[in-house]
Amino acid sequence: MKITKNIFTIIALSIVLVGNAQSNRTIKKVTKEYEKFSYVKTTDVLLDIAEKGYESKDILQKLGNSYYFNNEMEDAVKWYSKLLNNYNDTEAEYLFRYAQALKSLKKYDEADEWMQKFVELRGNERRSEIFNNQKNYLADIDRLSEDFQLTNLPINTEVSDFGSNQYNGQLIFASSRGNGKKYKWNNQPYLNLYTSNKEENGTYVTAKLLNNSVNTKYHESSVAFMPKNDVMYFTRNNFFKHKLKRDEEGVNRLQIYRSKLNSNNKWDDIESIHFNSKEYSVAHPTINRFGTKMYFASDMPGTVGNSDLYMVDINEDGTLGTPVNLGVHINTESHETFPFINANGDLYFSSNGRNGLGGLDVYMVRDFEEKYTKKMPLTIENVGKPINSPMDDFGYYENLYTQEGFITSNREGGKGDDDIYSFTIPNCVQNLSGVVYDKKTNNILPNAKVILLNKSGDKISETIANDKGFYEFDDALKCNSEFLLRASKEKYQDNEQRFTSTNNRKASIEVDAYLDIDEVSITQGTNLREALSLNPIYFDLDKHYIRKDAEIELQKVISVMQKFPNLKIDVRSHTDSRATKAYNNKLSERRNKSTIQYIIEKGNITPERLTGKGYGESQLVNKCSDGVPCTEAEHQLNRRSDFIVIEQ
Repeated sequence: MKITKNIFTIIALSIVLVGNAQSNRTIKKVTKEYEKFSYVKTTDVLLDIAEKGYESKDILQKLGNSYYFNNEMEDAVKWYSKLLNNYNDTEAEYLFRYAQALKSLKKYDEADEWMQKFVELRGNERRSEIFNNQKNYLADIDRLSEDFQLTNLPINTEVSDFGSNQYNGQLIFASSRGNGKKYKWNNQPYLNLYTSNKEENGTYVTAKLLNNSVNTKYHESSVAFMPKNDVMYFTRNNFFKHKLKRDEEGVNRLQIYRSKLNSNNKWDDIESIHFNSKEYSVAHPTINRFGTKMYFASDMPGTVGNSDLYMVDINEDGTLGTPVNLGVHINTESHETFPFINANGDLYFSSNGRNGLGGLDVYMVRDFEEKYTKKMPLTIENVGKPINSPMDDFGYYENLYTQEGFITSNREGGKGDDDIYSFTIPNCVQNLSGVVYDKKTNNILPNAKVILLNKSGDKISETIANDKGFYEFDDALKCNSEFLLRASKEKYQDNEQRFTSTNNRKASIEVDAYLDIDEVSITQGTNLREALSLNPIYFDLDKHYIRKDAEIELQKVISVMQKFPNLKIDVRSHTDSRATKAYNNKLSERRNKSTIQYIIEKGNITPERLTGKGYGESQLVNKCSDGVPCTEAEHQLNRRSDFIVIEQ
């Protein structure tokens, strides 16, 4: 599928004619084939010319390129090395390609040396800036890598299979299988779209062609579906209504087409989108879950590199707006391609212009849609292993509902050219860590007890901070969830705070705790609500369940009762004046029982240490009695619980 990865690259084509007339005729002939991207056909001829001693700069460039663009990196390194060692005036781009080829052979130190030379020549480029700002990129990639397995799908063949998406439980992908017309770039048949149903064992074994109104004798690949699955966008060569169109240089570009599902459940009514052009390529669409935006790759005017990522609005009537380049923070002077936007609005894409393991690597931006819309800073991260390898890794796709994902790669160990690999998305968990401090002095507090609880107050895990006040819980947080963190130490008041994890599977959350010295004097008759400066234990109107904000305050009461095991408390619950007195008496009794039950269950407090009574509306704290107009906030002040010490 090299066409879909490299069609954006148009190679300069001047060859210096050297040697005798026969050699000149040969060079002219191979130049014509090279201009058509017939790399397989031209490589042998170029190799024969070079081995006869005609190692001009242009011959070496084209020989290196022929191997490079067909992902034969060992040979690309050989000829780029000769080029750079023999010709000091070689264009800087060849230094970059040489470094990328070396990475594909896992020669990272040597690759970085050549990248440094590239930086010296192209220091103002985005690629140079990225390299300079992340010299320890291999360590960063290791840190971001995860431990899960990729499975090479049974549907893969010895030719190119790539670009997965899902439609009504089917896998949709592109493949060069079959006996169709061969493409000169890689001597494989042109790509067509195929479907595969998941077998009972969970994998994909057989494949069949998508209906022929979509597939043609030229390339089709990379599909995206609108949320209702009734409209499909796909990539195809500029071949529409049986007409093949080329640009001024004779190149047949890629375009995005739209197809609608007809009453016979077939894809039909194919149309070209309005910003297609014979002069540039647009390809590899992906659509957000709302069906309001499409992202794609293109080398249209205004592109930073060989191909950039773009976004376009999808209007309510299905028409498309004006494409917008995602900008230099995303795009580099090389290839950014194969975008994918997941259900959370995270953007994945492949690039060979950033620090990576080699070839195209997959990168991601968490919460891209939200951050891009709000013009917030974007953090771009390499997704690490096993998704990425020293070779090309692209076409990332994940289904967050089924936890199923796919990636295409031409890595070692595959069945053929590009293979599709499946994986199960790992559970989204995060690490938690922090430091416990004295709130007044800001000194660290060693050996403090730290407890992690879920939002309901159930304990998840417990640890003791080390002698530097540091604590940690590995893989303890479920993503996008609410938690409570409680820190305690002798002679200090407990600290409890609520926090929420993010949706970043690889994140580490930091939550520090600050403890106040326990200066509370507790005697018989003390109201803990006042002594502990508790926020009132409020209840919603006509309700008796414990609210989330009340849980934090009740945990403080529990902490005091745990520190003073002989302490006994009388819980007094109150309502506002609305409803009848009889009803309010019953409601306050229910609230009283809920409060006492929470303390007993969550604090492991014996029932004998707690008494209580509901007082209804008999002890209002303000003027809001029957018939007096009051605000909701004023009424809420009366819906409360007090905690009176009756025995120490």
